[in-house]
Amino acid sequence: MVTVFALGSNGSGQLGIGHSEDVSIPRNIIWTDDNAPASISKIAAGGNHSLLLSGDGVLYWSGDAASGACGILSSGGKPTEPSFTEMNVDGPVRLIAATWEASIFTALDSTGKNTRVFTCGLGEKGELGQGSFVVRDPKASQLKNFPPEGTEIVDLSACMGHVVVILDNGNVYGWGNGRKGQLGSPEAIVFEPRKIEGIDFAVKRAVCGKDFTCLVGESGSGKILVVGQDKWEIKTKAPSKIPGWVDIGAGWGNICILKDDGKILAWGRDDYSQSTPPDDQKASKIAVGSEHVLALLETGDVLAWGWGEHGNCGPLVKKEDNGSKGQRRVVASSKFLPPGTKISGVGAGCATSWIIIENESEGGP
Repeated sequence: MVTVFALGSNGSGQLGIGHSEDVSIPRNIIWTDDNAPASISKIAAGGNHSLLLSGDGVLYWSGDAASGACGILSSGGKPTEPSFTEMNVDGPVRLIAATWEASIFTALDSTGKNTRVFTCGLGEKGELGQGSFVVRDPKASQLKNFPPEGTEIVDLSACMGHVVVILDNGNVYGWGNGRKGQLGSPEAIVFEPRKIEGIDFAVKRAVCGKDFTCLVGESGSGKILVVGQDKWEIKTKAPSKIPGWVDIGAGWGNICILKDDGKILAWGRDDYSQSTPPDDQKASKIAVGSEHVLALLETGDVLAWGWGEHGNCGPLVKKEDNGSKGQRRVVASSKFLPPGTKISGVGAGCATSWIIIENESEGGP
């Protein structure tokens, strides 16, 4: 059984810890009916809701369900206290993402291939990808005629208002708010999946910021392309290549890349030091939230930095700092875990932070 701790913004119960107050100390999340999964593979967070995906493809939600982003609730309605409840999905689910008020996820088809895309929630600027007439859908509806026949989905990313999907042939499709070029040309609101043209390499991963999208090729080539608005010099400061990348994440205005030597490369918005990672410590995992970053260091500590006014980076050292500018705080440590357990993963959302703890014998995300 997996144990997940959460901290940060919680006004809508999106942390699933039994109440709706912000917390700056990690709290154990609650599973509705004590139905905890064996492992967690992915975490995604919207403005006021959170999604957790188990290793065997079961999707869970907590937070504000009013937009429909948590699907149609069971006959029992919302839990009596904020907790993570299983979403009714024709699964198993493989990839998850969230815009501000919508959820997007993929599920395997009858042949075991990852070819089905579902969306639910609110999307006034095309976030649901279901055409210009569908701006709200409380049920998880499958997108029609996507992906193209003979292809499979290998990556999925979203930010506040747009969604990007990577196919196994290296092509990229997106939908939602593309007015700043984050979905390629022409710059417009895109109501259904549209291919992003003009990419001269096969894309393997994508991450979405508020007004931009970062695309990368295979780790060996290190090819990278950032499209969209150049606010915070997110495009002009991007490296020409990033060979040896292991993982990549994006906040609303910054990008962080974990390299195979354990170092973190970051650029973009940095008014709260969210793009200034520690240069003297190596990491094995990273997670990038809206304006903060978490890193699981090789020492076994989880370090948080960036904007942390809601407690997502731990207790503020000085309240007058208004959000932990320049602060780095260890929010969890393997040194204090029971024998036989380890921190196996981290997650970050809209001013929320997540720490995944599993038994040493079990696999992590």
